[in-house]
Amino acid sequence: MNLALTIIFLVISVVMAVLVLMQEGKNNGLSSSIGGSETYWSKNKGRSKESVLVTVTTVLAVLFFVLALVLGLGIV
Repeated sequence: MNLALTIIFLVISVVMAVLVLMQEGKNNGLSSSIGGSETYWSKNKGRSKESVLVTVTTVLAVLFFVLALVLGLGIV
């Protein structure tokens, strides 16, 4: 059981790292302050792939911390 949780922990950590790298930065440089901030993607950000990436990253982060606690405390 401990080996299976460790493997799941490693897979979650790799997937979470990839998802974080796939996300866009919060600031888009000087172009967003000049007037390029009103785009289709900024208006529909809640329904875009960015919001899905943020949601999946949040779920994986919670699983990561729970598994880290379980493996660290030796509950299993």
